[in-house]
Amino acid sequence: MTRMIKIGSSRYGILLVYLMVSLIAFTALRGVLLIQAWGNIEHTLTTFSTIFLAGFIYDMAFNIYFCLFFSLLFLLVPNKVYTHRIFGIFTRSFFFVLIFALYFVLVAEWLFWEEFSTRFNFISVDYLIYRQEVTQNILESYPVRWLLAAIGALSLFTLYMIRNPLSHVLSIKEGFLKRLTFTLTIITLALLIYGGIDQSLRDVSDNNYVTELASNGPYQFVAAFKSNSLDYDTFYRKGNDDSLSKVLKEMVGKKDQGGGLYDISRQIACDGEEKRLNVVLITVESLSAKYLSRFGNEDGITPFMDQWFKEGLLFTNFYATGTRTTRGLEAITLSFPPAPGRSIVKRPDNENYYSLGKVFKEKGYDVAFLYGGFGFFDNMNAFFSGNGYRIVDQTDFTDEEISFKNAWGVSDEDLYGKLIKEANQSFETGKPFFFHVMTTSNHRPYTYLDGKIDITPGTSRKGAVRYTDYALQQLIISAKKQVWFTDTIFIVVADHCAGSAGKVGLPIDKYHIPLFIYAPGYVQNKEVNKIACQIDIAPTLLSLLNFNYKSYFFGRDILSDDFIERALIGNYQKLALYKNDTLVILSPRKRIEIINTPWKSDRIVEEKSVATLMDIETMSYYQGGNYILEHKLNKWPPPGTLSLEKGRTLSFR
Repeated sequence: MTRMIKIGSSRYGILLVYLMVSLIAFTALRGVLLIQAWGNIEHTLTTFSTIFLAGFIYDMAFNIYFCLFFSLLFLLVPNKVYTHRIFGIFTRSFFFVLIFALYFVLVAEWLFWEEFSTRFNFISVDYLIYRQEVTQNILESYPVRWLLAAIGALSLFTLYMIRNPLSHVLSIKEGFLKRLTFTLTIITLALLIYGGIDQSLRDVSDNNYVTELASNGPYQFVAAFKSNSLDYDTFYRKGNDDSLSKVLKEMVGKKDQGGGLYDISRQIACDGEEKRLNVVLITVESLSAKYLSRFGNEDGITPFMDQWFKEGLLFTNFYATGTRTTRGLEAITLSFPPAPGRSIVKRPDNENYYSLGKVFKEKGYDVAFLYGGFGFFDNMNAFFSGNGYRIVDQTDFTDEEISFKNAWGVSDEDLYGKLIKEANQSFETGKPFFFHVMTTSNHRPYTYLDGKIDITPGTSRKGAVRYTDYALQQLIISAKKQVWFTDTIFIVVADHCAGSAGKVGLPIDKYHIPLFIYAPGYVQNKEVNKIACQIDIAPTLLSLLNFNYKSYFFGRDILSDDFIERALIGNYQKLALYKNDTLVILSPRKRIEIINTPWKSDRIVEEKSVATLMDIETMSYYQGGNYILEHKLNKWPPPGTLSLEKGRTLSFR
């Protein structure tokens, strides 16, 4: 490397040294990730050229941005200081730290790819925000000491290899005007990159793996940080609001078409007496449908669920709306489609929505959100408490109630034990209860108490799924002993799948999850094969209870005869409607993309205009959702009221 790097007679040659090390490192990582994704990409010259050429451009863009600060520093440091021995020692020490940080980022990217099959994205931004949980998870999941030692050794070796170029540039004296020329050149390059390079450069392939390989992790991290919230009107194809409003009202079942623009509020009236049953809604971390024998799994890791799911309502064609826990909680609680950027759970001003919990609270229920971790994570406590839920999280557990915990929270068994206690307390007060439970055990590092199942803790996702199944079995065994059991509905659903990566941005199989409703004596045993998604849970549950209520929900009762089969899915940028074996995707830069038979094909066709009724329906859901969020149409007090004090409002007419 010493001979490879040739520098001129400028102190800015030190940036060239860094640039060469960085480019070699980024290219090496790209090669490693390419090998890992080998089976998911086409082996053509065009593919490889796209990956490495676009990747090189993003690598250079990141490095130019990175060099801006140092170009200003080199401009201002006098020659006498720059060539001093102490400055040289400091520079070499800092260069070691810089190389160490570079290699650390590469390892982090590699591990991130192992988990999500993408470069850094909005998930990594969340991981930076919630450092305590994430850091502890990393410490429990990986040999961190050995990795840091290896990074340190490689950093020292790299510093040794570039010792001669560093010594040379640290001895150079040059005038201010020459330094100013170099600094202005770097600033100009940075401005050109800022104005000329965006995310479109990497979107030259329909294959999501190619897109990710052609990216630069740190560059994508900054881009994700900036785009956690996307302005719908700016980035997405829009239609006529009046027309789309009518379509949306029809899609949600508002028969009278009354109200203003995108006013989907409607009165739900059920026949018969209301059933004031208790409800336990369990959102299981990362429970993909593919883990169950019913959906083809041959590992036998869910023996209890395989049998239990025959004793109630099993929805076999059911989908998560997103790829993150907060997306699932948003859809289940608010019956709202995914919006671009962050979920509502993590946004400011996320309280006072017409939620599932609000309906139960108005019916006199004890409404609570139970979580085995710290509810500060992902802003869950703020969201649920702001929407009428009582919070029970890890801070409410006594030491005696915790037999095991890891970075993400207490074990599922401990959480379910707490659930039983909370249910007994509610029952003793004479109030029915609605508990929304969020589990954590089926998450890396996949740890649980040894001896519970026949798979060693911390070894694999299979073990975590097997433990998840075991813990659910223990819950039902315990619940059957309680006096309130016979008047309780249990609902089990995943928050999202265990993995979301695929050749296309929204691989439909990576959204397929189970939904199971169990209530002996109230719910019949059968399978429902209708296409539906998490936004349909609330109206389906409330219909089973014969509840009359005012609905602002996007979802509908799956069991009704007039249910329109469809699923709404998305990630932080792409928004889609799955219907009639077709996936219509709305993407930034106002694109509409179509995938026919998405379970079998990953071929994307872009439509230049709104060509089908499905395109219009897709736009109605997402453009309508954006309008409703902006105008707070699904919040209480309703628009046109002024809050005076708790419990009182003043209406304007």
